This record gives sequence, structure tokens and C-alpha cells, in this order.
Amino acid sequence: MADSRDPSRPLRFRLLDLSTGISGGYCAKLLHDAGADVVKLEPPGGDPLRTRSASGRPVDPVAGSLLFQYLHAGHRSAVVDISTPAGRDQALALATKSDVVLENFEPGEIESLGLGPDAIHTGNLAATLVSISAFGRGGPWSNRAATEFTLQAWCGSLDGRGIPGLPPVGIGGRTGDFMAGSAAASAAVAAWFAARASGRGQHIDVSTFEAMLLSFVAYQPIFAQFDEKPIGRSIEIPSIEPAADGWVGFCTITRQQWSDFTVLIGHPELGEDDTLAYAGNRMQRCDEIRDAIAEWTTKHTVDEIVEQASLFRIPVSPVGNGQTVTEMDHIVERGVFVGHPAGFRQPRRPYRLGALPQPQVQPSPLLGRHTDEVLEGASERRPFPPADGPSEAAAARPFEGMTVVAFVAFWAGPFAASYLAALGADVIKIESIQRPDGMRFGGGVKLDHPQMYEFSAVTQGATVGLRAITLDLERPEGVDLALRLVERADLVLDNFSPRVLDGFGLDEAALRRARPDIVIGRLPAFGLDGPWRDRGGFAMTVEQASGLAWRTGHEDGQPLVPRGQCDVLGAYHLLLGIFCALEHRATTGEGLLVETPLVEAALNVAAEQSIEWTADGVLLGREGNRSFEWAPQGVYPCGDDDRYVVISVATDDQWHSLRALLDDPALDDRTLDSLVGRRSHHDRIDASIVAWLRDQHVDDAVERLAAAGVPAAPTLDARRLNDLPQLTARGWFEAMEHPVAGTVLYESLPMTFSDVPRPMYRRPAPTLGQHNHEVLRELGLDEKAIAALEEEKVIGTRPAWL
Repeated sequence: MADSRDPSRPLRFRLLDLSTGISGGYCAKLLHDAGADVVKLEPPGGDPLRTRSASGRPVDPVAGSLLFQYLHAGHRSAVVDISTPAGRDQALALATKSDVVLENFEPGEIESLGLGPDAIHTGNLAATLVSISAFGRGGPWSNRAATEFTLQAWCGSLDGRGIPGLPPVGIGGRTGDFMAGSAAASAAVAAWFAARASGRGQHIDVSTFEAMLLSFVAYQPIFAQFDEKPIGRSIEIPSIEPAADGWVGFCTITRQQWSDFTVLIGHPELGEDDTLAYAGNRMQRCDEIRDAIAEWTTKHTVDEIVEQASLFRIPVSPVGNGQTVTEMDHIVERGVFVGHPAGFRQPRRPYRLGALPQPQVQPSPLLGRHTDEVLEGASERRPFPPADGPSEAAAARPFEGMTVVAFVAFWAGPFAASYLAALGADVIKIESIQRPDGMRFGGGVKLDHPQMYEFSAVTQGATVGLRAITLDLERPEGVDLALRLVERADLVLDNFSPRVLDGFGLDEAALRRARPDIVIGRLPAFGLDGPWRDRGGFAMTVEQASGLAWRTGHEDGQPLVPRGQCDVLGAYHLLLGIFCALEHRATTGEGLLVETPLVEAALNVAAEQSIEWTADGVLLGREGNRSFEWAPQGVYPCGDDDRYVVISVATDDQWHSLRALLDDPALDDRTLDSLVGRRSHHDRIDASIVAWLRDQHVDDAVERLAAAGVPAAPTLDARRLNDLPQLTARGWFEAMEHPVAGTVLYESLPMTFSDVPRPMYRRPAPTLGQHNHEVLRELGLDEKAIAALEEEKVIGTRPAWL
């Protein structure tokens, strides 16, 4: 059981982990790092992840692969065959003694095994079951075969990445499975909080597809409602560019950053061209602009470029990989990498809880090492029971009654705020008319509309459910009102660079004078200290620095950014840190500052690279659209359609089904019955697939493959997802009336809670300063005082320069 004396891991509950693979493994890791006692129930032979080798290194199936040992450090392993009556009874006894049960079987299988929510709640009404699956439970695709790679195609991410006229390229590193695990962990803790108040556990249904849709394509389904033009295939300009001694990454989200970048490279005329201020237009002049960039970058080293770009406050980073991330001065000075008992180095838990120490990395379990101990403990009393009996009066939303003051902008901070709003919190977002949220101007749509700043898809999607006010924090009146809000709040959120709130006089000391036990959640790009403290950074900057971009792209080409996932990943990790801090406050009365650098969350997700390097000196790289663990896998032309068919074969049975469809005598070769054989003859298999697809339509071919149980998808424009039947059936889009944009279909969270039906959000995204009067009246101001603030432009509803 989690050590009750260990303050660094405050969430003390028991998790029964029935899952296998990465999504469940990462969820279990995150929960253990927060304090859970994890009992991993493995089938005979163990979790298949135990034998996964990214490098071809021989793996001891008892000790487990490097990735397995990273994900399951400190867990207990028991071998139980739950397909047998005796094993089912043992698992059910353990489930009824647990607070949370985690599984990622095919939808319906856990019920068929007699371990579904009804069975668990018969013995323990307060237990929560967390289910992770490809498409979620319910809907026509609920049991459709899929891999993380085909889900990249379904959510529209894959089709948009690459050079027009060439096949698109997917994201390397299984980020989607890590994303699903992160979403599941945050939801599990939220449900645990609710169960302690109500005595009633829930069934949480996590869809990997929805988790990827919400984070891989930056609210493009909302963008499509404002601008129906297709996205097209592209790469960011500038992004990862060649330097004299390697690769360097840039990110220019704002117009000012683009203008400054063009001055940096000696081509200010590009910045003076208004047509290029919108990033989407630069692809039309890709070769010209990238040649101009390379003309400058190739004459300088990475270090020289980073130094000069930082002076311009342009988000910039060296492009990290499994070796270099462990050597970066910022990462070394902050002590991010720590030792694992197996001999490799791994990133630490990505959030810090005030001055509390980081938890120590514990050994990973040998297969079945704790079987006797665990089964003997099945009869023990649960050590942390919830409230006695279910309480009908308790709110189903776990954070009902919580007040959050959110100094947030762009994507990561607003998403964390919106998540809390969906689960009951009253979240007040603060911006100013002098400096509105910069993402309001990042959409590039409705430019001729007098309120064009209300049509940013990311701002719409990431702030749904919030209330919004404006306060000029450069004025004493604005700071005073902000602190009066903090006095009434439980939590403050901030995702600006560290100097911003400090510069307004809203540092930790000032916030604690307003409310001594306030929990403060901060989400900077690189952290609150270290050499990179004051560097600006967006999600793409973090992808470049952390190694996530290193694995994306063609084997012989440049690295490419995955495109923004780090914002949502960082938000999920921040939320877990906040939940720890809330529990710590409930126990001790002490409020903590939770620091979650985006880069450290990304390093945790990219950890396999540093693990392989520090264990064996293996540098993992790019494989294009192929995979070391699934074959055949690729993006294949089909008929005369501009789209492609995406295929990813994960099992030998799926290969046999694909081979039967292809009906090619050249594939009747026993060497192809193994993954190693299929990887060795990938070109031959690809030729057969291309020939089979030549005279078919994309959608027809995908349905034939799906009917045969082969993971497949069409490449889709992310702005064409609003009518997908699976999303419609699951109520993914939540229609609400926005005061300016009209009816907007908002994207929900990527999980359902059995006690919190969709729609989960209770209000649309707010307009700039929409709730000024409402919130200020709650502080006791009358209309005369509010009018005076408007006259002095301390508050307002329109950018000050318009």
C-alpha cells in the first residue's frame, strides 16, 4: 500500500490494474506516482508489453522490457487467469477491495468475464471502473479493429502532415496511447474524489480516438464551422530547420514572432508581406521561404541560433533525441533525469508539489512476484473506505463548489480550466483588453468581422464552460480586483512564462496573502527555474526539445513536429498535480504550488528514447509510416481518389485476414506468419496491397478491411469529422449558442462518466469580458463602480486598439 508517511504521493488508494500495453500502463504509472498502490493482475505469460523491444534488444519476459519497467516501477505483479472461473473469482475479490479498477479489453469483454461495473459494485459500490478502448463503448465502431496509427488517420492528424503531392506521414512514438492513459488517469482521480463524497463509484469510458481527436488536430472540427476550406497537407514554416551542426526548432504563433523571425534571418521583406502573416499561407511559397531560412541557419550552429533567437523572444529549441535530452543544460540543472533500479535513466514525475521531495523510483516487479501476497490480501479490509453508504445529496460532478481563478491563454492552461469546469468548478478566466488571449487572433477566419477575435477555434474549444472577465493588471485597480477573486478561490491556474504574473505583482507570496492555503497550478514551458526559465515556448517548441519530433518524419528526411499534443498532455499532468495538492491541503491544511513544465510532461511520454539510450546506447529514430511492432503498416494510394488507405496489422490473425483479402499467391509464404518475417519483406507486401487497392474506392476498401477485422482507415481532412457516425452516436459534439458565433458544436472530453451524462459543459465559450458585470457584482461592486472601471479601461469587452 502507498506509504501513508510519504507526503510526496498524497493520493492514497488502491488500483487493480487488469490492463495491458501502453495506454493502461501509463495510466497506472501516473496513478502510482501520485500515491496509488497498484496491483497489476497479469495473464499467464504476462502483459505482452513485457516482451516489446523497440531496438531489437533481447528481452527477459520475466523482468520485462525497458518500457514495461519504466511504466510499472513500484507496482505489484500477480498472475491470475481471469478467463477461468477460479481466476475470475480471485479478480472479483480483489476488485471489491480496490478503489479503482483499470482495464482496456475490447468493449463488452470485461462484462463477459463477470468483472463489469455491476459485478464490482455488488461487492463495493464505491469502486470506480476505468475502461480504455479504441473508439469507446457504444456507437457503430465500438468494436472496430484499430491501432494508434489508424486512429491518427481517423482523427485527421495524419492527412494534414507532409508535403502536398506526396503521401502524408504519421506521428512516431505511440503518443496517442500515452494521451489516452493521461486522460484516463485524470478521470480516475476525479471519480475517486466524487466517490469519497457520495459513496458511489462510477464507470469511466475513455475513447483513445476522442483523446487523440481532442489533442492532435487543434479543434479543426470547430474551425470547419467558421471556415469550410479544406486544410491541405503542410508543414509548419518555420519549424525544424537545418543548422550547421544539426537541427534547430522554431515556432512563430503570433504575427510579431513571425515578423521578428524574418528580421533574424535577414529577410524582413517576408515579414512586411501581409499575406504571410497568416501561417496557413506560407505553404504556398514553401520552397522560397525555406531556402531563405536555410541560407541563414546553415551558417550558424544550433547554440548560436538559439542564443540569437532567444534575444528576439522567438520560441526556439535544439531538436532533442534520446541522447541529447539527457545532456541539455536546462534539463541537467533541474535534475529531470533520475535512475531506475534496472540501470537506465528516466524522467522524474513531471510535476513538483511545492517543496515536497520527488518520489523515489522503485523496482519494477518480476512476473508474478507478488501473486501469493496479493491473493492473500484479497480478504483484507479495504484500508481507505469511502463515506458510509451512497449519498444521494452528493454532487455527481466531483469539483462542484470549487472556484478557480485562471490566468491562462492559448491552449494548455485554458484546457485544464475547461476540464475542471466540465466537472463542476466555477472557473473565471482573466485577460485584459490591452492584452487579450493571443490565441483569439490565431484562427485566421472571419477577418472582416468586427469581432473576429471571437472566432478562434482553439479559444472556442479550449475555453468552453468558463466565465471570462477582463482586468488591466498593469493598473493597481486591476491587481486589487484579481486578488479579491483569489481570496474566494480554491485554486489559481497560470500558464504564462514565469516572469508574467510576477511582473504584475501576483507572485506566490501575493497570492498567499490573499488566501494562505490557495493551491496554485503553474504550467510554464520549461519550468520556474533553470537556464531556459524565461524562454517562450509553445507545444511545438516542447515537441522539438523533448524528442517527440525526432521520431516523426521519414527515415531519410527531417524531423517533423507532431503538432500541438503537448498542450493537452501538459494539462492532464498539471491536473494530476493539482489533485495531489488538493488532497494534501485536505489532510494538512497547507496549500501548495504545483509546477508542471510542459517539457517534463513531454519527456515522460517520449521516455522510451532516453531509456533505450541510457540502457544500451541505442538511438531510436524515424521510421516514416512503418513500425517496429506492427507490420505491414503504411499509407497506400487507392484508385483515383486523392485520399489514401491506412493499414496497420497488429496481430498474426489480422495478417491472415489481410492475406485472404489480398488473394495474392506471392504472399503464401510461411516466413510472413511472424512479425519479423513481415518486416523483412515489407516491400513485397506493400506491392501486393497497392495492386489490390488500385481499382477500389477508399471508403469501400476501408469497409472491406474493417469487416475482415483488419485495422484500417481512410485519410481524412480534420475539418470533415463533424458527421462521423461514431462521434454522433456517442454525443461527442455538444451544441450551444455562442453570443457572437451562433450555434457551435463544441467537442466534449474524451471520456464519459456514468454519473455525468453528456453534454458535460454547461455554457459556451465566453466572449472577451462577457462576465465582467456578473463577476464584479459578486465581489460587491455596484453598477456605478463597474461603469467607472469601464470608463478607465480597467475592464472592457473589446480589444483596446480596435
